[in-house]
Amino acid sequence: MMQYLDPERLPAPAGPYSQATRVSGPGEWLHISGQVGVNMDGTTPAAFEAQAELAWGYLAQALEAAGMDMGHVVKTTTYLVARADAAAMRAIRLRHLGAHRPASTLVLVAGLLDPAWKIEVEAVAFRPGGTH
Repeated sequence: MMQYLDPERLPAPAGPYSQATRVSGPGEWLHISGQVGVNMDGTTPAAFEAQAELAWGYLAQALEAAGMDMGHVVKTTTYLVARADAAAMRAIRLRHLGAHRPASTLVLVAGLLDPAWKIEVEAVAFRPGGTH
């Protein structure tokens, strides 16, 4: 079972996420490594939006491979190189997550491994019940 928590003693979330997500009961956990906006042929699009769509799409593919979907995500961590891309990132995140609002952290970094990368997203997901 998944329960969103936004305790009254904490400030309201600054976006469509929860301050905490409680997960209980038997089930399967999935930890997804950081996904970046690199095409399958190894090229990196110049536009932030294209990179973000790829990264979120790869998260969806990893979830699908485990028999899960975005509704199973309990926590995301997003690394951005440019503060100016935060609004676009939020819009793309919202499009992929819909009404689902897992716990979330956004970190501004000086750079990622490849200087062309502008975003990296990792996630933790949980599927209640038995094994797949």
